[in-house]
Amino acid sequence: MSAAFDFAPLPWVAAVFGLFVGSFLCVAVHRYPIPDQTLSKPRRSLCPECGHVLSWWENIPVISWLLLRRRCRECRVVISARYPLMELFTAAAWGVTAAVTPPTEPLLLGLNLLVISGLLTAAFVDLDCFEIPDSVSIGGMVIAPIAAFAAPALHQGTWLAQWISGGLDVSRGASLVAGLAGMAVGGGILLLVGQLGSRAFGQDAMGPGDVKLLAAAGGFLGPGGVLVALLLASLTGSIVGVFNLLGSFCLVRSRDRSRGRVRGAGRAWRTARVAGKYIPFGPHLALGVALVLLFWEPHLRTWYLGP
Repeated sequence: MSAAFDFAPLPWVAAVFGLFVGSFLCVAVHRYPIPDQTLSKPRRSLCPECGHVLSWWENIPVISWLLLRRRCRECRVVISARYPLMELFTAAAWGVTAAVTPPTEPLLLGLNLLVISGLLTAAFVDLDCFEIPDSVSIGGMVIAPIAAFAAPALHQGTWLAQWISGGLDVSRGASLVAGLAGMAVGGGILLLVGQLGSRAFGQDAMGPGDVKLLAAAGGFLGPGGVLVALLLASLTGSIVGVFNLLGSFCLVRSRDRSRGRVRGAGRAWRTARVAGKYIPFGPHLALGVALVLLFWEPHLRTWYLGP
């Protein structure tokens, strides 16, 4: 029996587990901004509207949402579609991670799944609260050096680790150095961008959560990889920002017309710039980091450095 056949079901198994992890992340994201609530308090999942304690069959990812016809069994309030979508998105992310990680590296697979789950948590919370949890960013900064030392394969494609190892298999020490260098580069460059932006615009240009998140990511990607992740995040953030500004401009003009207000395009554009400038950067960082983590070898490496 071939190795390919042995591990063929792995992405599907990972996707199924990802559904349940996604359900757990939904709870984490929902409870994060609520005072006196944590992952373990309350111990059971509740309807946020009426406090109904969910039974086991009401907690099955995606399926329960469909069986309940999108409504709480007790108060009949509509359950947002964001919850099954987050579960499906997490399942897809876990499946892809298992598919692209070498099956001969189970420790690397576990680390990749852990990082992907943390990135999803950071992105979802940032979209909701414009904040990245310290448990993800600082937790990642603590785990990254340990992971780099325990799993040298994590930095097998990092040029610094390869250079220290003399072109041979990356050693634990070289992997650790690459991870620490990546943390310094990731956190340092965003900290510098934030300082320059604050001086240029007179306001905070980069949140501390973004700085800590990219520093943690650098520990898993190395100095070169974290720069590529920042480049990808900046590209996607710029594209979303342009569409967000255009959408805000069209909304302002539409409201002016509906209210019979006469306002020039210049004033409408200035209003749209104020209304549309607040975009969380965490989801874009998470996307960039995930792409580099999973696809640096060989696709992004060839694109970034050339054949």
